Amino acid sequence: MSSDRRIEESRALTPKFDEAGLISCIAVDASSGEVLMLAHMNAEALRRSLATGQAWYWSRSRRQLWRKGATSGQTQEIVEMRVDCDQDALLIRVKVGGDGGACHTGRRSCFYRKVEIGNHAGKEPALTMID
Repeated sequence: MSSDRRIEESRALTPKFDEAGLISCIAVDASSGEVLMLAHMNAEALRRSLATGQAWYWSRSRRQLWRKGATSGQTQEIVEMRVDCDQDALLIRVKVGGDGGACHTGRRSCFYRKVEIGNHAGKEPALTMID
């Protein structure tokens, strides 16, 4: 069996971190299925998330570990964690605490702008606010 096939069929969590030591993690609301945010975990953030059931991330901009909600109150209790086929991305279903938001802007989701698709005649695509 090829190494790719072994990873795809494995029952062992063997995450593939990128060259910076990070793995992408999508957080979705466990009740509604709404995509809340995309963040990154390093090995320690993943270890703490698995151990505590709370979402921990690695901030690329601040270069530090952080527990979601530690300062904002917008905690994320992990209901379920999934890993993709080649184990280089995570998806967590979370129960959101605090005011129910996930974005540092105060919005429910970090994905609050829609990119207009179509012919832009050499112009930058327009963004539309969706919340």
